[in-house]
Amino acid sequence: RVVTMTRRTLYQTIRQRLQAAGIEDAGIESGFLLEFLLGKPLPQLLMDGELPVPEAIVMQAETLCQRRAAHYPLQYLFGSWEFYGLSFEIGEGVLIPRADTETLVDVVCKLRSRQPQTRLLDLCSGSGCIPAAIATQLQKVSGAAIERESAAFSYLQKNLQQYAPQIQPVQGDVLDATLPDLYTGYDVITCNPPYLTEVDMQQLQPEVTFEPETALYGGADGLDFYRSISANWGSALRKSGWLVYEIGKGQEQDVAAILQQQGFSQITQQMDGNGIVRVVAGQK
Repeated sequence: RVVTMTRRTLYQTIRQRLQAAGIEDAGIESGFLLEFLLGKPLPQLLMDGELPVPEAIVMQAETLCQRRAAHYPLQYLFGSWEFYGLSFEIGEGVLIPRADTETLVDVVCKLRSRQPQTRLLDLCSGSGCIPAAIATQLQKVSGAAIERESAAFSYLQKNLQQYAPQIQPVQGDVLDATLPDLYTGYDVITCNPPYLTEVDMQQLQPEVTFEPETALYGGADGLDFYRSISANWGSALRKSGWLVYEIGKGQEQDVAAILQQQGFSQITQQMDGNGIVRVVAGQK
C-alpha cells in the first residue's frame, strides 16, 4: 500500500529538512513553500491538514527542498518576489528585490507627492522594482530605466511592461561618461548601485553568492558607483532635481560627502525599518 502524504506531514517534512540544512527562517519558509506548491494560503492548507497531497507535488517539494537546502535563494525558486505590494518576475542574473529598498521609494514619493507629474530616471535598474513601484504611487510618472547586464535587462523589460509601460527600459552602462549626454530634464534620478566592499564580498551569506556579482560589488571601498554617478549624471537633472541613492550600512557620511563635492545641496538621509540609514539624497 502506497502511503500518501498529507498536507500537514508535507509541511513538517519540509520544515525539518530546512532546519537540518541550517536555513535561518525554516518555519516561515516552509510555509511559503507549501503555499507555492499548493497555491493556497497556509492557514487554509493547515485547516485541511489531513487532505492527501498528489504524488507529483510531493516529488516537486523534494526537488525544491534539495535546492533550498543547498542555500539556493527561495526567490529564484519561485521565479517572482514581492516588493512594495507588487509581484516582480526575477531569476538568476538579477538582484532580488529587498524590503530595505522600499525606503528609497518612500523618499521619492515624499519628495514628489504634490507634483502633477514626475520625470524619473532609474540607474542600475535590475528588476525595475524601483521605477515600477514609484510609477504606481505617483501620478504621471514617465522616464527611463538603465541596466547593463543582459540577464537582468530581460526582467526589467517584463516588469516595466507589466507595471509602468510608460517608462522606457534602456540597456546601457551608467559608468560610461558619455551616456548622460543623452539624458536631460529629469526631476529625480534614483539608483540602488552595487555598494559592497572587497571585505563584504568575502563574507557573503551563502544565498547571496547566487546573485550576480556585478549587482553587488562596488569596488574596494564600495563607493565606485557613487563617485562616478554623482560626477557625471547631475547634468541629466533639471535645476532643483534630486539624486536619490540607496546605500550600504555605514556609508552615509561618505556618500553625503561625495554629493557635496559635486555641488549637490539639501543633503538628506532616511533610515530603513531596521534603523539603518539606507537612503542619501541631494538636490541639484
